[in-house]
Amino acid sequence: MPSDTPGLHHVTGLVGDAQTAVDFYAGVLGLRLTTQTVNFEDILQHHLYFGDAAGTPGTVLTHFPDPHADPGRVGKPQVASVAFAVPAGSLEYWRDRLAEHDVAVEGPIERFEERVLRFEDPAGTQLELVAGLPDAPDPSGVEPWTDGPVPDESAIRALYGVSTLSVNPYATASMLETLGFEYEAERDDRVRYRASGERATVVDVLDREAEFGREGPGTLHHVAVRVGSEDDLHEWRKLFDDRGYDVSRVKDRHFFHSLYVREPGGVLFELATESGGVAASGPEGGPGESLHLPDWFERDRELIESQLPELTVPETTARDGDTGAADSVDAGTDR
Repeated sequence: MPSDTPGLHHVTGLVGDAQTAVDFYAGVLGLRLTTQTVNFEDILQHHLYFGDAAGTPGTVLTHFPDPHADPGRVGKPQVASVAFAVPAGSLEYWRDRLAEHDVAVEGPIERFEERVLRFEDPAGTQLELVAGLPDAPDPSGVEPWTDGPVPDESAIRALYGVSTLSVNPYATASMLETLGFEYEAERDDRVRYRASGERATVVDVLDREAEFGREGPGTLHHVAVRVGSEDDLHEWRKLFDDRGYDVSRVKDRHFFHSLYVREPGGVLFELATESGGVAASGPEGGPGESLHLPDWFERDRELIESQLPELTVPETTARDGDTGAADSVDAGTDR
């Protein structure tokens, strides 16, 4: 058997307008836009990476913006929601901050010895902030992005985990155990599995009635877990193929190598190799401030830039206690 995964690598969703996503995730949630690149399957579509300063695996949420797509519907079989880890005692700050930005918030509620806020991004993606109970240790061991609009003591540390809606929760649970997650607890219709790493370790399997989902803005496309090397990926691919799972070939994703597997419960998983981070610079500015392209797409840069919207990224702002207002910097390249 290949080595167990230590936890999540990233989560990828779909949103509508790219600039709206940047304003929300960087300007409101205070994540760093570590990379703006393109969807490798559709080079005329952005792929936006948000995370800590380096885009460390286990901190990253990515989005494919498509302003022309019909809204999605959360349902089976999908990743239903993604949660971020924040420090104990910070949820009151976050509740106030989100309210100031006209974001409807549910909670805090208590769940598995944690406190949780629930809300949605502008596209309708279901998000959570998870904090330990008072006096709990830092939830991730990762330094937050310190140049954003959120005070360091409240800033998002990393991904916490995801919740899944499966057409066969037992099959999804078996997949998680194969990957190295262990059963931890269950309450009501939520069964928790946890990997052994320090961050981004939780997958909750929801065993509840739900309609079938529809892919589109406001839904999460897949969840990726970390593996050690490309050799490990080939071992995993053989294992999944032997079991008759729908598994892709190993792919070069520029920042890492990966494969995709749809387990029998219908949820799409990606296995992605560890790296020092996915932060990448384009021709101008620092990471995330202009369009970064792999070498094999550089010859098409003029065409790509002519078809993609020009983005502005919130600059470092004073920690103002807090309206969250941010100046912005032009993130596009000269056309």
